[in-house]
Formats: sequence, C-alpha cells, structure tokens
Amino acid sequence: MKVLQFPLARITIGFVLGLLLAFYLKPELTTIFGLLLISLLFLGISYFAQKNTFSTSFYFGLATYIASVFVGITTQIVHTDYYQKANYIHERSFFEKPHLLSLVIREKLKSTNFNDRYIALINHIDNKKCSGRILLNVRKNSLKYEFETGASLQVRGVPYENKPPNNPNQFDYSAYLEKKQIYAQLYADKKSITISPDYKKDIWYYSSKLRTSIIHNLQKSNFNKTELNVAIALIMGQKQDVSPEIIQDYQYAGAVHILSVSGLHVGFILLFISFLLKPIPNSPKGSFIKLTIILASLFSFALIAGLAPSVVRSVTMFSFVAIGQHLRRSVNIYHTILVSVFLILLFQPSFLFDVGFQLSYIALFFIIWFQPLLASIWSPKIKTFEYMWGILTVSFAAQIGTLPLSIYYFHQFPGLFFITNLAIIPLLSVLMILGVLVMVLAAFNFVPLFLSKPLEWGIYLLNKIINVIASFEQFIIRDIPLNIYLMVSSYLLILAAITWFKKPSYGKLMILLISIMTIQFSYIKTQWVNKNQKEWILFNFKKNTMVVTRDGKNVVLYAHDNVLKTAKSNSVLNSYLVANFSTLKGKEEIKNTAFFKDNKILILDSLGNYPKDIKPDIIIITQSPKINMDRMLHLLKPKVVVADVSNFKILQKHWKASCEKQKIPFHAVAEKGFFKLN
Repeated sequence: MKVLQFPLARITIGFVLGLLLAFYLKPELTTIFGLLLISLLFLGISYFAQKNTFSTSFYFGLATYIASVFVGITTQIVHTDYYQKANYIHERSFFEKPHLLSLVIREKLKSTNFNDRYIALINHIDNKKCSGRILLNVRKNSLKYEFETGASLQVRGVPYENKPPNNPNQFDYSAYLEKKQIYAQLYADKKSITISPDYKKDIWYYSSKLRTSIIHNLQKSNFNKTELNVAIALIMGQKQDVSPEIIQDYQYAGAVHILSVSGLHVGFILLFISFLLKPIPNSPKGSFIKLTIILASLFSFALIAGLAPSVVRSVTMFSFVAIGQHLRRSVNIYHTILVSVFLILLFQPSFLFDVGFQLSYIALFFIIWFQPLLASIWSPKIKTFEYMWGILTVSFAAQIGTLPLSIYYFHQFPGLFFITNLAIIPLLSVLMILGVLVMVLAAFNFVPLFLSKPLEWGIYLLNKIINVIASFEQFIIRDIPLNIYLMVSSYLLILAAITWFKKPSYGKLMILLISIMTIQFSYIKTQWVNKNQKEWILFNFKKNTMVVTRDGKNVVLYAHDNVLKTAKSNSVLNSYLVANFSTLKGKEEIKNTAFFKDNKILILDSLGNYPKDIKPDIIIITQSPKINMDRMLHLLKPKVVVADVSNFKILQKHWKASCEKQKIPFHAVAEKGFFKLN
C-alpha cells in the first residue's frame, strides 16, 4: 500500500490544511462551527449511502476530506487563546495604563543581557478573572534568585503589545510569540513584584522540581559547569544556560539539532531500554510487561525534559512503534509517523508552527524514504565501513530533506555536516545512555563518580570535536537567499527526482521535468519582481542614521563613517540584502538632501540648518538638532516628518505635538519601525 493510499494520510493532510487556514485567515467562530456541523452531516449521509451500496463512494471520500479540513480549523480555533473571551487581548484598557496582574510562572526562557525571561499565565487583571500567556521580563540583578515553575506572583506594570520588526526582513519576533499564543510582554523589577508563598502544583511544577533536583545534585558532585550545561541540553533539551559561543560552534558544525532532544535521542533511549529488557520472555505477559516499562520510561523522560515540543513528538512516535511491536504486527513506519503527527496536532496544534517540529518530521521522513536508496549504492563487506556508510547515508538523506527548509529559515549551510555526523554519532550514542543513567540516579540524590566523570569527559571531547570542525569557517556557506516559492519548488524537485530514481518511468520523468520548469519559473519570477522594485528605506539602527536605496539588485548605503566601515558585519543590512536577492554596490556619506522618484527629501543633522526655499516633501530629522519645529513646518510645509532613533525621546514628543497641530503625519522610527518609500 502506498503511503498516500492510507486513509489517515489524506485525512492528516486535510487536517493540517485546516490548521493553516484557521491560523492565517482567522475565520469567524460561529461560521466555522456551522460549516463543521454541515460537513459532519454530509459525512454521515455519504457513509450510510456507501454502506447500503457496498461500494467505495467518491462522495464519501470527498466528505471525509472536507470534514477533516473543518475539524482542523475547529481544532486550531479551540486551542487558540485569541478566541477565548476571557483572554486579556480583548481588554481595551490592557495596554493603556498600569494594572495589577496575578501570574503563575510556566516556563523559564533563556535570559538576555538585561532581563531574566519567563512565560507566565495570567489569572487575574485588577481582580478581574482573565486568561492568557504573557512574556515576563524581570530586570537582571533586581532579584537574587530565579522564579520556579508554578510560582505565583502579583506584578504591577503596563503591558506592551508585541511590535512588528523594527527593520525590513528581520526575524519577526512578534509573529514568533503569536504562534506560541503570547500577545504581550511585561517588564518588571523587584519593586513591582509581590511573591506569593503558594505554588500551582501541576504536572509542569513537578516536572520542573524533578529537573531542578537533578541539576542541583549534579552541581554538588562538582560536575564542570560548561559540560553540565551541555549535558542538560543533550539529555533534557534545556539549552537556556549553554553559552552563545558553544551554540555557535554547534551551528557552524551542523550539529545544533543534538542540543534539542529529538527522535535521535529518544531512539537511543528506546534501544537501550529494549536491550535491558531482553531477559524478559516474549510471552503475552512478558511482552505486556516490556511495553508497560518502555512506555513508563519514555513518558518519564518526557517529564524530566520539561514536556518540550521536540520531546513530546518523539516520545509519542516511538510509543506507537513500541505498541505496534507489542501487538506483534509489522509496524508500517509511515503510518506510525502519521498517527503521531495527527495526535500531537490534535492536542497541540501550535506545534505545527514550531521550526523544530517541521525539520524533525521532514528529516525522519527522508531518512525512512530516501536512505535505503543511498545505502543500496554500495554494500561494504567490512563491518566498520558498513557502519560508517550507514551514518553517512542517514546524514545525507536527512540533510537533503531539510536543506530547503533550513536555508529558508537560517540562510546558511554547514558544508562539513557529514564529517560532524561521522565524528559525533558514535560518541553521542554512548553519551546518551550514560547521561540518562546519571540523570536517573541524580534524581535519587546519588551521583556515582565512575559514571559522572566519564560523562563529563565525553561531553568535553564532544565540544572539542565540534569546535575543531566549526573552526573551518570557509566551509560554511552563509547568506543564501531563498523565498517561499523557491523553497516549495525545491521540494517538488527533490521529491520528483527521488521518486524517478527509485523506479524510473515515463510519467515520473515528465513530473521531474515539470518540477525543473517550476523551480526555473520561480527563480525567473523572483528575479523579475526584484529587478522592477525600487525603494528608499530609513532603518531603525542603534542610535545611528542608516539609509539604503535599492534599484533592483543594486543597493547603495548612505550613513556616517562609523556605520560605513562596519557594513560587512552589519546584520540588519545583511538580512535586507539576502531577503531581496541584492548586493551592496556602493557606500556613501549621508547628505542633507536626497531624491527618490517624485519625492524631495531634506535630512536635518545636529546643526539644524536648512534652506528656506527648498520645499521638501519629506523631512528626516537626525541627531537631535535644536530647531523651532513650528516655524520650520510653517515655512517648508512638508507632507511627512520622520524622526530616526538618533534623536532624544523628549524632543520627539515636542516635534510630534507640533506636527499634530498642523495636521502633518509624524513617523517616529523608534516607535513605528523603519520608514520606507517605494
């Protein structure tokens, strides 16, 4: 049976399509529930009609897919806080004045240079019952300790709604938070926080307490801090305390995925537990005992790892594999993947938008589907070569499968990924087994030196190997432009090519040729659109003035000398260039006048000098000039006034008030983000 002929495959595709439609279109609640009832009624009628005729009905198949789409839409709506009437997003005054918020800490995030960050659940706002998630930022060093999961707080402050990116083509943190159903942030310090002695003792609380106890016991055993942080990431998936330098090394070496617990890690655990349970006989009773122990072990591991999305999906999938083995049925791995995807998204549809979720399942699919074809190219006779060839083929299959998506998200490719996998997978398998043993024993306040020290040394060796591979930066291909059209057409080409290589035929060759034409069309369209675009942008850039003009592929940067000198390492500029398939063709010192299409632009610097007869369409104010705004507006009569981030905030307030008097639009880059003309 082909994968797509399995009914659940098409149902899952329809379900996922429904999740996407609900997320991006945000349909009306009553309309969707009405359509869901109609689709279920249609499904019921077509089912009984098919049952009476004893034949497969086209209408029953169609009704099933339509119903699965509406079930997906409904599931997304039901699990989205935005649709809940009690959610704080529906409170009009929530972002306008200070409030007293009753919160419960759900998760500790990686700290920034200035704040410790937490995901918190809102219970009350000014004694009014409310719900929703909020990102709590607590100023560093204002408290001498970090909050635990389950801690109850009362925090007074003004919440801030998530803002769009400050600059074009930057990472959209607002959209990222929205996918996690976090619609606001709150900044606080010691003075504004009251800590309650009560804790919300749920599964998250006990999971966090267990994890904290393990870490505390490992610290007492004099486990080196650097290696301990990596061990916690490898075994528990908690990489908040891993240093940025180590994370960068893992990224450059193409091994950052091992710092997030995934199917690779859970697979090692399942194999190890199965090995330990071999003495138990394969009788019905013994098989049931094995299954119970395996499932209990996997879900205990998920609890220790904090029920992270990557852990939940991996544990769910391997649980189905274990159940299939217990039932003595040949487990079709494609069906197992589909069941795990469907069940995970049914209870947590937000996982669909998690990058790790997407990459993990795509990698897994290509390993199962494409790796056997690669492995058949060569059959080594020597066991060592056979083992190394197996690692290489698995690595290439996963890398080819995730390549378009990883380039789309990260715009870089680690050229030495195959060397990394050859070097670390044998070591990683030992570290995972050893690490799980040490963590389990640490939970009982017992950390034997003969186990903890080899784990520490092994992680030290792992970090050294990764560091050496990452040092060959010339093999890291950076700033690769790829948009969604090229990404989708790349997958069409990869799928068509592999399908044809597996079993060549005329029809598959035609599909392959069409996919080649599709990617060519996507590339030509992208180039044509970019070639015909012209824009002038004032960036939001670190208290400096930075302007670019783009004519097709060619970009010219206008800024002061300190910005021009560091243009190559300017991440804001590089993100813009990569996203627009452009190159930096020139760098010039910024002048006091500029022209773009029919717009005459006056740029005022700290001197504040301007000609009285220039009559500009747009005035750009930089470096806090001492000017009489009312007089200037009366003389020059601009259409728009823009203040960049190099100006003092107090001056911007006065300028805004002057503009409002004369009904001239005022754009503060620090508040509204970049200013663009096109």
